[in-house]
Amino acid sequence: MSSIKHITVGTDGSDNSLAALRWAVHEAEIHRASVDVVYSWNFPPVVDPLGVSMLPTIDAMTASATRLLQRVMEKVETKDIAVTSRVVQGAPATALLQAAKDTDLLVIGRRGHGGFMGLLLGSVAQHIAHHAPCPAALVPA
Repeated sequence: MSSIKHITVGTDGSDNSLAALRWAVHEAEIHRASVDVVYSWNFPPVVDPLGVSMLPTIDAMTASATRLLQRVMEKVETKDIAVTSRVVQGAPATALLQAAKDTDLLVIGRRGHGGFMGLLLGSVAQHIAHHAPCPAALVPA
């Protein structure tokens, strides 16, 4: 395996994504790599009973996502690893694939908050497994 210098990890605040972040930090220690933590948000489909779209502002969504990412980062010991974190707007799979274009390893939890809890892989993990432009690690909780 080629040398790992940069690891990108996706988080949504779930237990699985925290396990993925901890795993990525551990790998970064071993390889003396940097870690980029990405949290993406997308507008939720919110429609009132009359069919009128009720969306929060971009600023409100970004602020909420930033607070969530800060809480996630407080739960993980990053030791002496160079760690950056960022919030991006967009669908999680799309945002992570974009972030992975310039990384050596993409790390995510096997499933996040969404959908059907009984699934082995969540929709984002499944999409990443099939389309990642670099090696990808899908970490169980």
